[in-house]
Amino acid sequence: MLRELRTFLAVVRHGTFARAGAQTGLTQSAVSAQIQRLEDELGFALFDRTGRSASLNAAGQRTVDVAQELLAVYARLAVQGQASESAGLLRVGAIASVQSSLLVGAIQRFRAAAPGWRIRVAPGVSLNLLAQVDSGELDLAVIIKPPFALPREMKWHRLVSEPFVLLVPRKLAKEPWRELLAREPLIRYDRNSFGGRLVDRFLKRMRINVDDVVELDELQGIVGLVAANVGIAIVPHAAALHIPACVRTLSLGDDTFHREVGIVERAVAEQARASNDFTACLRAVAEDPNI
Repeated sequence: MLRELRTFLAVVRHGTFARAGAQTGLTQSAVSAQIQRLEDELGFALFDRTGRSASLNAAGQRTVDVAQELLAVYARLAVQGQASESAGLLRVGAIASVQSSLLVGAIQRFRAAAPGWRIRVAPGVSLNLLAQVDSGELDLAVIIKPPFALPREMKWHRLVSEPFVLLVPRKLAKEPWRELLAREPLIRYDRNSFGGRLVDRFLKRMRINVDDVVELDELQGIVGLVAANVGIAIVPHAAALHIPACVRTLSLGDDTFHREVGIVERAVAEQARASNDFTACLRAVAEDPNI
């Protein structure tokens, strides 16, 4: 609610959703979403909307003073509680494949350096986590690099580049990968995910027609299906993947493509110092997982 109230006052101060977003590090759609949540919570509209424009209505005008008072009271509480940059809550989003690898080492290092901070990890797919960072629900997220340009309000930090490989049952390990893709059932990496889109583009570029039998986003689940002889799969060779002895990884040779995993955060963050420190921890672990 406090975040939404701040965004509401920014709109009042700057006149439009777009200008408020530019000043607070949010996109126009994120500002609109926060205002809608605030209106839903309060039970009444704050703005009269006509087409693409919105003007403060009578209820909204009465809300301005109350919102300012609430935020002022909260600020006094923070001072009274001696809040400082040495303590707080950092909200981190993470795709499944980094939660048991990069994230573990980063949290360990961050907690050792900043024991006063708590960390809340939100799981999800890259697209949803990106939207949560954009809306201010998360301070940062570790995701797959989007296949589109990020808004200027967002920052990207590369961590690792993971090559895609073909997973096959051990009995097929000596056959050419092109022939296997054209012949064997394919367990497809979900096309709604950024990584799955890369696989789809690769297959189209190679002009290989495949027989989809299952489609899912969970990489370790895909490995399990290959181990159970359900089919073959193209997946990123992520550090967190456990490949059993009955499964083999085949290189795609000169046609190998990669997914880039990194950190996305807003250019203007409420927890800037803590976010920067946690980002540094993630980068250190990415450069040397053994530290």
